[in-house]
Amino acid sequence: MIVYAVGELLRQWRKRRGISQLDLAIAADVSARHVSLVETGKSTPSADMILRLADQLHVPLRDRNQLLLAAGFAPRYAQRPLDDIALSGALDAVRRVLRAHEPYPALVFDRRWNIVLTNSAVDPFFAYVAPDLLRPPVNLIRLGLDPRGLARLVVNLADVRAVFRSRISRQLAAGPDAELAALYHELLAPLPEEPTGQRVDADVVLPMILRINGRELRLFSTITTFGTPTDITIEEIAVESYYPADAQSAAYFTT
Repeated sequence: MIVYAVGELLRQWRKRRGISQLDLAIAADVSARHVSLVETGKSTPSADMILRLADQLHVPLRDRNQLLLAAGFAPRYAQRPLDDIALSGALDAVRRVLRAHEPYPALVFDRRWNIVLTNSAVDPFFAYVAPDLLRPPVNLIRLGLDPRGLARLVVNLADVRAVFRSRISRQLAAGPDAELAALYHELLAPLPEEPTGQRVDADVVLPMILRINGRELRLFSTITTFGTPTDITIEEIAVESYYPADAQSAAYFTT
């Protein structure tokens, strides 16, 4: 295991974001020379300076703690279970969002796309999934793309794979994650001569098309995150809400 100094870690994040030392310095209101000295280890930054630079680099809270530890400071951001009393307000808000979205499906997943919470409209879809895929942690990517999961119901599977591939690729580009990378290579790595998938007429979004009991459901989704989290768990969860893309699909859930 390689242990990096805080300056090298900051340099890696700056390179990952594709910005120069000068641009980072201007954004953080410090001199470019100071940024250079920090990155080369010739100057030891304060905890506040580390967090100022990390904020401009959009470093996730989990990784900001690693930066602080690398410089000899205590972590600043807590990571609690979602049902911790300290997160009760946030958890209540998430549950309200899930309930309010019924009768349409909505769920909460973490940074590795493991499902954390669902509303009641999701439960019927689990009946089409092999039992071993429902053992915790239930992974949304595996649930959707594994042949024993919902993949066999998805009409435009290649398009759905492409959407997931784009999402995970952006996530990995934003920050490294070995487990997420392994999931990508398992389920999302491009296949030789992979078909482009069915072309779908969609003016705004690409729907996922499911064929269930002879009926086609067309669903599109939105993803909601917390805007200003100070807890790692809250920063890393997202709510995915599914909407019917046409009247026939809406009727499936309301009749």
